[in-house]
Parts: sequence; C-alpha cells; structure tokens
Amino acid sequence: MSAPPPPAAPASQPYPNGPGGAPGPYGYPAPGPYAQTPGAPTPYAQAPGPYQPQPGTPPYPQHPGQPHPHTPDPYAHVTAPPYPQPPAPYQGAPGQTPYPAPHSPYGTDQGACQVCGAVPAAQVTVRGHQGMLVIMRSLRRRGVFCRPCGLAVFRDMQANTLIAGWWGPLSAIITPVVLLINLGALSRVKKLPEPVAFGPRPPLDPGRPVFRRPQGIIALIPLGLLALLVLAVPLLAIVGAVTDSGEPQPLTAGSCVHNDGTVTDQDLGVVPCDSSAAQYRVLYQSDDKCAPGDYLADPQYSTDGVTVLCLRPLDAADQ
Repeated sequence: MSAPPPPAAPASQPYPNGPGGAPGPYGYPAPGPYAQTPGAPTPYAQAPGPYQPQPGTPPYPQHPGQPHPHTPDPYAHVTAPPYPQPPAPYQGAPGQTPYPAPHSPYGTDQGACQVCGAVPAAQVTVRGHQGMLVIMRSLRRRGVFCRPCGLAVFRDMQANTLIAGWWGPLSAIITPVVLLINLGALSRVKKLPEPVAFGPRPPLDPGRPVFRRPQGIIALIPLGLLALLVLAVPLLAIVGAVTDSGEPQPLTAGSCVHNDGTVTDQDLGVVPCDSSAAQYRVLYQSDDKCAPGDYLADPQYSTDGVTVLCLRPLDAADQ
C-alpha cells in the first residue's frame, strides 16, 4: 500500500508578523505608524501641471527630434533649398583683370619693415664672417628693413665682422671682401627716407657708427696691417724703379758733364755745354790713355762698360 500524501501546508500570508514581529489581530500585519488612510488627500501631493493631458486621452509618446505622430507636418512636402553662400570679398568678375598694386612713391615696392612695420622699406642683404683658425662661418641676414632698422642691422653685422673675421688664413682674405660687399647694402639703406608711417613696434636703434664702437677701434690694427700688405707691392715696384733710374747714364764723346761727386767717386750728369754748370767735356781715347790734365771717366759711364772716356776741364774760353 502506498503511503498517504502529506497534509497540505496552510496558505502563506503576507506579512505574517506585525511590527516588531507580532502578528495582527486577524492574522494580517498591523498597519505601520506612518500608513496613509486610503482615499485621504496627501498633504505633499503635487499640484497638477499646466500641460497635463485631458482625462481619457492617451499620453503622446515622446520621441526626441520627431513631430507628433497624430499631427501632420504641413511643410513635409516642401524641400528647402540650401542656403546660398555669399560671394568671397573682393572677388572680381570672371575675365576681369585685377587692379595692379599701387607703386610706392619712395622707389620700393617691398611692403613694410619686417621688424617694426614702418614704411617705406627695401629688400636688403647684409653679410658677415667669422674666422676660427681652422674653420670659418659665413653669416647673412636678408629681409625688408626701413632706414633705422637697416642701419642697425648693417652696423651690428659690420662691427662683429671687423672684430671676429680675421682669425684664419682664408678668413683674412674673405673678410675684406665681405666688408666691401656690405657697402652696397649700406648705400641702398641710406637712399631710404625716414619712416613716414610707423608700425606697431618701435624701430631698432642704429647706435653709433662702426668706427666709433670698440669693435671698430680694435679692428684698425688688422686693417692697418692689411693696408701695408696691399701697398707693399706697389711700393716695392716704385723703389725698384727709382733704384734702376739711379744707374749712370752713358756718356757720348763731345758732350759736357757736371760732376756732383769727387774725382774718385764720380757722379756725372749731362748738361748743355753753354751752361755755367758744365765742368768737363767728354773725349774718346783709343789708346786707353788720357792726355795730361784730363781725368779718366768711370767705365760705368761708357756704353759698353769697356770704352775709355776722358774728362777734359773746360776753361773760361770754352765756356
């Protein structure tokens, strides 16, 4: 025989215990101390809003970015054209030649100074050089400068080159060339007038001239040595020419001479025979001997250095 089924468990009751675990009088939980009476108005109820739906009207579903499903869009069939873009400013008509840039009255069309923004300005290139015994470095600053800024750049670069450009065998040759090239840039800067339209920044201070600065004063030493080296070649040529011109002039028979030296150390010069400065008449002797009372001329005064020439004193009648 099968075993009888177990007795059914009593139906579970919600909240079997009251507050503190004690059951209510009818098996239900006792109401809490803050339970609200059904149907009683709530003192903290919110007032109805101005846009609450009417009774019996289902709430409208809210879809961000979409119109109400029950309200047709009156402009759904209208396609708005794209907003036209305005034309670019200063855009010329097709085929129209743009106006040329106005010509500067100061002879330069380079624009404003790149340092201070003043006008007029010109394109200038200033160069520099540094010699470092074995190696060397070439410098260059190119830009558009007004007159004050251009003078400042030129003087700074020129002064630094004068003091630092000689220290090397090749640098001693390159530095004078660089200094001379910069004179062209200086001429271009000096042709500019003083700025008439100043920019947003002040111009550079040109400072003192190059040879009034310490660098320029110190540079006078290598410049003086270079000048002596350059002048040495023509000076030596002149000295050689003068030395060559001191050679005795050959004498010819019948001419008259004046001796500015002595008999043994002769310094003979040709003079006219009717001149009061004439002292001797030159005679040619084939027997290599001079007559009594005559003097033997130094062989260097002969045309071949061998022919014997005699010097006969002129008496009052001959003069």
